[in-house]
Amino acid sequence: MTHHFMQLAINKAWQYQGLTYPNPAVGAVILYQDNIIGLQAHQKAGTSHAEVLALVEAFENISEQKIEFDRFDSHKAHNFLQNLPKGFFAECTIYITLEPCSHVGKTPSCASLLEILKPKKVIIALNDPIAGHGGGIQKLQRANIQVEVGSLQKEAKELLEPFLIWQKRAFVLFKLAQTSNGRIGGGYLSSQESLTHVHQMREVCDTLVIGGATVRNDRPTLDCRFTKGKSPNILIYSQQKSFDQEIPLFQIQNREVEVSNNLDLLEKPSFIIIEGGEGMLKAMQTKIDWYLIYQTPKLSTNPLSYSIDKKLSFLHVDKKGIDRMIWSK
Repeated sequence: MTHHFMQLAINKAWQYQGLTYPNPAVGAVILYQDNIIGLQAHQKAGTSHAEVLALVEAFENISEQKIEFDRFDSHKAHNFLQNLPKGFFAECTIYITLEPCSHVGKTPSCASLLEILKPKKVIIALNDPIAGHGGGIQKLQRANIQVEVGSLQKEAKELLEPFLIWQKRAFVLFKLAQTSNGRIGGGYLSSQESLTHVHQMREVCDTLVIGGATVRNDRPTLDCRFTKGKSPNILIYSQQKSFDQEIPLFQIQNREVEVSNNLDLLEKPSFIIIEGGEGMLKAMQTKIDWYLIYQTPKLSTNPLSYSIDKKLSFLHVDKKGIDRMIWSK
């Protein structure tokens, strides 16, 4: 059953893959008397981590009381949890996809919190891979908490891959939207839920890269209107420097738009999203780390498609509204 509960934590974390940038996607499950009383994931950098959100949810389920503070405020959440009656979580087992953090940054240390709460057992998929960020497991062990490491390690490593890449260089994600028979033309294809998710991803990325032909032909806006967030900076990848400045993407305030055929930005630690058609996919295929495919349940006669031969492996499949969302590499 250990793998079953860890898989639930991993699946939960995938729901926020990329959205936690520059933090890793992490999930947590809490069991009490073989019942799940907490299932949460880290959702946004600077806010409460997965295990903290799961502990707050577990408190609500055990006590049948709703908290009255912002659970995403990590300092308030930590303070609340560490002041619960001694032994409140003593019979609980916690599954976490990544070693609890021992360092203090924008949020307090989760390992130090667990050291105080003393759950019965903590099961961890992966050790923290960042030099100087480990030590969480040792803190738990010093508090006489049972610790197991290595459950679903391969799956947890796949979940963590973007985080590891953007420590060294740009993690490059190519976004595709298509029908079930692989057509990409004819206006919006995706559900509102998929479109909102795209805008959430745009909001956290460092730069959105798009091809010059797509800009000229589609005249896009490339904003975050569905999330009301800050629109991403744009790199128009093009040999030709001249563009109609009335194209909507140039009208967005507080954004930088660069036109260049230079991709030096990919050498810097960052999160880059590429959007575009067949030409852009072919031009960038050696630079792409992962693909995010939104597949809508529709058959289309539109002739446009990604005419390219490339083998992919599916990392995780989920749903956004009626669409299938496929993380691939």
